[in-house]
Amino acid sequence: MPPVPAQRHTRLAILRRRLGRGACVAALGLGLLSGPTPFALLGPAPASAKGGTESLADLAAGVVDAVVNISASQTVEQKQAGNAPKLPPGTPFDDLFEDFFKRQLQGQNGRNGAPSETPRSRRSSSLGSGFIIDPSGIVITNNHVVEGANEVTVILTDGRKLKAEVVGKDAKVDVAVLRVKSDAPLKSVKFGDSEKMRVGDAVMAVGNPFGLGGTVTSGIVSARNRNIDSGPYDNYIQTDASINKGNSGGPLFNMAGEVIGINTAILSPSGGSIGIGFATPSDTVMPVIDQLREFHETRRGWLGVRIQGVDDGIAESLGLGTPRGALIAGIDDKGPAKPAGLKAGDVILSFDGKEVKASRDLPTIVASTPVGKDVPVAIFRDGKDQTVTVKLGRLEDIEKASAEPARDEPAAEPTPQTSLGMSLSVLSDDLRKQYTIKDSVKGVVVTAVDPSSPAGAKGIKPGDVLAEVNQERLTAPADVGAKIKALKEGGKKSALLLVSNGEGDVRFVAIGIEAAGASPQ
Repeated sequence: MPPVPAQRHTRLAILRRRLGRGACVAALGLGLLSGPTPFALLGPAPASAKGGTESLADLAAGVVDAVVNISASQTVEQKQAGNAPKLPPGTPFDDLFEDFFKRQLQGQNGRNGAPSETPRSRRSSSLGSGFIIDPSGIVITNNHVVEGANEVTVILTDGRKLKAEVVGKDAKVDVAVLRVKSDAPLKSVKFGDSEKMRVGDAVMAVGNPFGLGGTVTSGIVSARNRNIDSGPYDNYIQTDASINKGNSGGPLFNMAGEVIGINTAILSPSGGSIGIGFATPSDTVMPVIDQLREFHETRRGWLGVRIQGVDDGIAESLGLGTPRGALIAGIDDKGPAKPAGLKAGDVILSFDGKEVKASRDLPTIVASTPVGKDVPVAIFRDGKDQTVTVKLGRLEDIEKASAEPARDEPAAEPTPQTSLGMSLSVLSDDLRKQYTIKDSVKGVVVTAVDPSSPAGAKGIKPGDVLAEVNQERLTAPADVGAKIKALKEGGKKSALLLVSNGEGDVRFVAIGIEAAGASPQ
């Protein structure tokens, strides 16, 4: 895999699973550097991870035997082709290479050099890391370490090789549970509370970088709650402890010898450690591991809503004050949220007693809540706090229906209306065809947008459909200007638009109206 160019450092590109099972950590492109920040120590035994006089030898000796190497192998069937590999046009040695490969393939093909279509097996293997959490032989690693493997072997520090059974695995948080059988109890480690970790706390990573064998590195917690866009439950611990290829699935310890994270990915322009590593927190993986051990699959809670973040404009238009919570942009018709009375425009402030500070907090909280539980959900609606109770469903990995309920088609108007820099028209059959808008999408269609207008600045484009203004449905283009005018007269500084694309996916957009021409023209 070629290194990520330096000019792409401003974009995160999580590559861990995309590099294949052998590349057990990711090479990403981002120009961040962590400096020699002082750190606080945890646990009863003082130790210094970097630059201090204390040794980590006792801590390492107490846990290293519980850290294992994971050898995952895969058998791939290939058909033998009778053609030589293609060479770049104009290669000076075309004839030489062609003759060489023909002679080589004659031994593999049938008589007279005829190509053989008989499948042949090719075996590939890779190395990762893992750790034992139960003396009976329960081993934890990353899902991408064993994904697609036909055979998994756990290699202990004493050299013993034990065949492993995959008990269960989950790609969403990238964790897998293995089981091995041993004649004697195995050395194990325990999970700690990752929520207690603070930025600056010392940590120690143990793994198998580049297949060298057990290796110990140390550092600090550089940051918490990192989102690197690798999945729906991103909540990584960032550390400057060296993590390289083969460290994936290995444990990140606190100074008490407890596992507070699973080393999963790194950021690097070259594929090697530059001091920016990411570990999945123990509090995220522990509920998943429990489910995999009990059910051999995950059983996540499911609310059945589509959410988005709350910015300053949305908070002001709703009267929420400080931006917080998760704004419901849509409700799944088959989900638990609909019968509970939740609706688009509600802001979820807490779920099952847990505060929702930002929209990305909600999926993790919901997923970790037991299926079937009656959950109190605190919401902000119509300018006041309310609480509804939802009987939580089970997450289904299928495409959710996003169409709004059908409404009567408005009567056609002779001329389009303009508002907030948008030209608005009745959603006629011709316009549906022109912009490829589904029949289930209702509202008024945007036919033109002034790029310098408030709407243009918010990314609204021709073909978008306005369904609501401040949670009031639109039945005609003139309604938009009238509602904006009423908001201005009421002293409002922004309007909250519900915008749908042609497929029916909706989002809320807050647009400033103080200096905008809002009346119909």
